[in-house]
Amino acid sequence: MTLQICVAQLNFVVGDLAGNARRIIEAAQQALAGGAQLLLTPELALCGYAAEDLFLRPAFIDACDDALNEIARASEGLAGLTLVVGHPARLTDGSQASRRERSVTVPDLFNAASVIRDGRIVHTYAKRELPNYQVFDERRYFAPGDKPCVFELQDAGGQTVKVGLLICEDAWFDRPAREAKAAGAQMLAVINASPFHAGKGQERESTMRERVQAVGLPLVYAHLVGGQDEIVFEGRSFVLDASGQLAGRAISFEETLFPIRFESRGHSWLPVADTDRPHSAEADLWHALVLGVRDYVGKNGFPSAVLGLSGGIDSALVLAIAVDALGKDRVRAVMMPSPYTADISWIDARDMAARLGVRYDEIAIASEFEAFKGSLAPLFEGRAEDTTEENLQARIRGTLLMALSNKFGSIVLTTGNKSEMATGYCTLYGDMAGGFAVIKDVVKTQVFRLARWRNAHDPYGTGANPIPERIITRPPSAELRPDQKDQDSLPEYEVLDAIIERYMENDRSPAEIVAEGYSQADVDKVVRLIRLNEYKRRQAPIGIRVTHRSFGKDWRYPITSRYRA
Repeated sequence: MTLQICVAQLNFVVGDLAGNARRIIEAAQQALAGGAQLLLTPELALCGYAAEDLFLRPAFIDACDDALNEIARASEGLAGLTLVVGHPARLTDGSQASRRERSVTVPDLFNAASVIRDGRIVHTYAKRELPNYQVFDERRYFAPGDKPCVFELQDAGGQTVKVGLLICEDAWFDRPAREAKAAGAQMLAVINASPFHAGKGQERESTMRERVQAVGLPLVYAHLVGGQDEIVFEGRSFVLDASGQLAGRAISFEETLFPIRFESRGHSWLPVADTDRPHSAEADLWHALVLGVRDYVGKNGFPSAVLGLSGGIDSALVLAIAVDALGKDRVRAVMMPSPYTADISWIDARDMAARLGVRYDEIAIASEFEAFKGSLAPLFEGRAEDTTEENLQARIRGTLLMALSNKFGSIVLTTGNKSEMATGYCTLYGDMAGGFAVIKDVVKTQVFRLARWRNAHDPYGTGANPIPERIITRPPSAELRPDQKDQDSLPEYEVLDAIIERYMENDRSPAEIVAEGYSQADVDKVVRLIRLNEYKRRQAPIGIRVTHRSFGKDWRYPITSRYRA
């Protein structure tokens, strides 16, 4: 006896209820044509993840209900197929989406999944474990469920199979899986929207292996793919047998209908599926960044992107990511040399633009720089030039890029990395000006590794070896004053990034970091810079999250604070 399950690893759009419902119905039709008895969609697939405060609007929940009913009606023509659809659900029929007063919000919603077949909703399961850490804020919107859900299927031979349904965080705890088994489940189906960060895929598979080994049931993990604002979902759906061994894995960072065949073996079911090989850490990061750019630009309706190409490593990396995401015809690079720009910078910028075939323009800013200085000269009389004049150059460039954005509708991609965001080595309303910060969560040392990786690989066929070698090997410089180098103001990047990881990402104390062998002076300097530059980061554009703690929803520190670590 065999059971065929199909995972709809698809890229849904938050709020596109009609479009998401249509895609689920189309996936169901394809799954049925392929012989499937069960289609699994990801967590909250119907409305997209995460809809955030849209969940507080009763009209939004009404629209979700209407879309779910549309899917149920469509299932009348899908005889033999059961669908599991993730969606928000009211606690009781006819209640408001939530009760809100001036000082309190009481969630009256479940993060739910409905089992649909033959034109009706057979079961609705409410997620029991609601995450409220990192980027998650589910207790703001949802109430927890308290009951297991086990539903029956008929396999190809008419044999009954009992499936225990879980939603994402449920499977990270023992109790929901144990209770599903106690209720008769012979296998587990877990639907998910679990944001990507480096190493998260292996962590998921390891945790699900522990869950499987604890209950002795095979498990299907159905995962979302796509970018939503600053977070990315990488797909990589998978299936484990009852011993916890990987039986199949879907491709990462791409949409797919992932088929899984279960064969009956006595009282157990053995899964069989194709297995995509895991990517290297750099490949995963690259695909996440490309997907994040493609979906942010595409889902928000920008026709194209523009960025300042300086001849340095950061803007070179962003250009390569943008071209892989959007194609060369939708990316424009602008070189804006100042009096301190080295000849090799514009030579390398021209070289890289030519390698990737993007539109390339040069706008010299020397005259604008002198005009600004002239206007300010009476006010600055008697004061030496300092970072003020350096920042003027960055702000002129930001103004020019935003003018191009306004005129042509292009989104400005900023090029600052996480090391700069942490320490404030960036100019407010200058190089921070723009709509989307592509490498905001990538530290400088990782920038170099990604550049090397991209020069060795061409995953999207947009051009081999796109970054000139000199861009990678020359000492980094903002080129805002003569002979400037980043390390004039900052520790070596290997040291800086290690301190950022320990202090900012992992909450280690300065004393603990010093005990690991880092100098007191370096640790004190980096910690001080992180604290002082919170006001800048609050005004920065959002950017793609690729670590377990980014400068975004993961990081909520007061700007005004006298606490000193």
